[in-house]
Amino acid sequence: MAHLRLGDDAPNFDAPTTDGDINFYEWAGDNWVVFFSHPADFTPVCTTELGRAAALNGEFQKRGVKPICISVDDVEDHKAWASDIGETQGTELNFPIIGDENKKVAELYDMIHPNAATTNTVRSVFIIDPKKKVRLILTYPASVGRNFDEILRAIDALQLTDEYNVATPVDWKDGDDVIIPPSIKTEDISEKDYPKGFTEIKPYLRITPQPNK
Repeated sequence: MAHLRLGDDAPNFDAPTTDGDINFYEWAGDNWVVFFSHPADFTPVCTTELGRAAALNGEFQKRGVKPICISVDDVEDHKAWASDIGETQGTELNFPIIGDENKKVAELYDMIHPNAATTNTVRSVFIIDPKKKVRLILTYPASVGRNFDEILRAIDALQLTDEYNVATPVDWKDGDDVIIPPSIKTEDISEKDYPKGFTEIKPYLRITPQPNK
């Protein structure tokens, strides 16, 4: 089985979901996608995660992102579980969950790690850009819930660094200073590209205010 790596094309697929049958590429359209797996329906950690993703609907929309989830349960189980998510987490489910009881999509995305669990998916996250390229991969074990603030932060960083020739430092959040890449020599830093100026800490470490703030 091929392992997906950063820069690879995200595999396309047809699958049933809680919102009807989809072709993944057609459903994604020109949006960014957060594609994440959960080990099983009617489980506690997954319930909190999907509730959090639903509550962040406005944040995803603001960034042009569509979330979609998957487990190896069928769509009817997903639909039955969705009411529990709304009841216990305070936000109704507002994105599709893929039914993948034959594990076809989970295997396509290498979401089943036999040394962790032989049948259930681990907590995978794939951030996929509008060109259908895999841009970021996170993998958590079943016992550790994900941090959706980090997923949003990573999307902000990816979108910013796609638009401007900058990199984001450790713990960066939207609005913080950013880094001028080492591929640009200090003497070649132009006011046109970095109109807010820069501070040189080391020849390879130059800080500039976030360009779109």
